[in-house]
Amino acid sequence: MRAVDIIIKKRDKQELTSQEIDFFIQGFVSGDIPDYQASSFAMAILLNGMTPFETADLTLAMARSGQVLDLSKVVDIAVDKHSSGGVGDKTSISVMPMVAACGLPVGKMSGRGLGFSGGTLDKLEAIPGYRVNLTTDEFKQQLKEKGIVLTGQSLDLAPADGKMYALRDVTGTVPSMPLIASSIMSKKIAAGAQAIVLDVKTGLGAFMQTLEDAHTLAELMVDIGRLAGRKTVALISDMNQPLGSAVGNALETIEAIELLRGRAPHDYYEHCLHVTAHVLVLGQRAKNLDEGRAMAEKSITDGSALEKFRVLVQAQGGDVSYVDDISKFEQAKYVEVVNAPRSGFISQVHARLVGEASVLLGAGRSKKTDPIDHAVGFLIHKKVGDRVEAGEPLFEIHANDEAKLAEARKAVLAAHAFSDEFVSPLPLFYG
Repeated sequence: MRAVDIIIKKRDKQELTSQEIDFFIQGFVSGDIPDYQASSFAMAILLNGMTPFETADLTLAMARSGQVLDLSKVVDIAVDKHSSGGVGDKTSISVMPMVAACGLPVGKMSGRGLGFSGGTLDKLEAIPGYRVNLTTDEFKQQLKEKGIVLTGQSLDLAPADGKMYALRDVTGTVPSMPLIASSIMSKKIAAGAQAIVLDVKTGLGAFMQTLEDAHTLAELMVDIGRLAGRKTVALISDMNQPLGSAVGNALETIEAIELLRGRAPHDYYEHCLHVTAHVLVLGQRAKNLDEGRAMAEKSITDGSALEKFRVLVQAQGGDVSYVDDISKFEQAKYVEVVNAPRSGFISQVHARLVGEASVLLGAGRSKKTDPIDHAVGFLIHKKVGDRVEAGEPLFEIHANDEAKLAEARKAVLAAHAFSDEFVSPLPLFYG
């Protein structure tokens, strides 16, 4: 086989065989196929698409480019949950302990934030000492002994994805459905989960801005999961406004911990319970969503979910006293409450603008090497559909720099829109 023939075949809109896809990916990872041919290959996929079978073959080839974990000897069934990213999405930190407290082992490898989208690892590192670089052996041992792991992506899992993503980023081929789907799913399959719940975000603060694109991506990833022999379900959830109240690393970690005590904004609480119910059904611990939800609620009321989070933090070297006393988290130098400039109904809280403002404060990074300020961020007090009076608290800024605070205030005020007429609340899920 020759790489150029495979590129030409895809350029001419023909379907590739699994052998051709495997040959190309293995050659790319080994260095036998150069970057310029891989770039042409990615562009041909962007322009002409792939069938579900081709996308599944691409996903498996990328997963097989490194180590593929076999967790069947570690636990009877391991589940994973993935979110396509957004603003204020600290869901994993609350959902994973609830699931584990219900007797279902969860092993998750998370990522860091890039751009306006926050990363789970950055949030957890607001807890001093928390290790996010577990080895594969440590991952397996902790999953077996504690039933819960939340760590970073191991370097030897799906290396083809890291190499391909770096190319896509600089060749204008990021927004390709088959490439997005195979990137996400290759890492999930390599990480060994037998059941996967996908939370695909849609809206102003999501990578999939339209419902149609979110549906397409969700269906494609479920197809890949099934073709790869994994039980997979995808939820499509709203990301037009931030999820919950907190945006920023320490603030979000505090909100996630507080949910485990039964204290959380309504939208965040409902979102987490719904996701947890789906994970418990897919992992065969609950017969249906109602039973799964009841189990999740019980894990909060009886304290077992919070205790499971303490077990997780302790196992990964974190300071558990921060879980017991949230006032210990790093505090910002300046905290300012911004009041509503007028009365009316909230018609928009633009998630992307809020996310970009948090990056401006230092809560996110523009480049992977940028440092993170864990203390900064926002507390968004109002949701779309809420009634607000002039002078009532609208949001709160936590900043360590006065000039950045002033800029962030302006940006987040601009993210809010008001209406004199009644505005319906946004749905939490679309399907």
